[in-house]
Amino acid sequence: MQSKRSENEFARVYEEHVWRVYGFIAYRMGDRDAAEDLTQATFERALRAWSRFDRRRGSERTWLLAIAHNVLVDHHRRRRPTVLGPIDENALGSVPGPEQRLGGAPELLEALGALSERDREILALRYGGDLTGPEIAELLGLSVANVHQIVSRSLRTLRGLLEPPSRSGSGLSDALRRRSGRRALGK
Repeated sequence: MQSKRSENEFARVYEEHVWRVYGFIAYRMGDRDAAEDLTQATFERALRAWSRFDRRRGSERTWLLAIAHNVLVDHHRRRRPTVLGPIDENALGSVPGPEQRLGGAPELLEALGALSERDREILALRYGGDLTGPEIAELLGLSVANVHQIVSRSLRTLRGLLEPPSRSGSGLSDALRRRSGRRALGK
């Protein structure tokens, strides 16, 4: 009887949180197929660990997104860069990139690339995983004020990178050059 109840409870958790987990992973991956595979891997791990889940230590959503985070880390560790020889770019056809499959604007993906890994992670948890500031703080071991500051600063940076250029020439490419110049100077 306990097993059947546990299965029903996990099914409810899956139905309630699958799209948040998928959103978080898709936000981080930029590839719909990979996001589906990693979402599946997340719920497989969660099912194996379901008997150890403790509501007193955190919410179901926070627990699942912590597992999703670990699945992403493992995925990136497994990927090994492949060294290729020179490629004749004229011989290659044009293939749509993942940003077109997900409907994300290439400008947004480029601007997100200008943020630090931690800033992208926090934005992915906030807007892809739909976590609140306190939930992100708990998950990452940060203060709530720090999470809010990072989100605010990151959104300000993205806004600055994505605003249309003014007459002074402050478009995306100019903003990216200025930002990378600041990083090189350690600012």
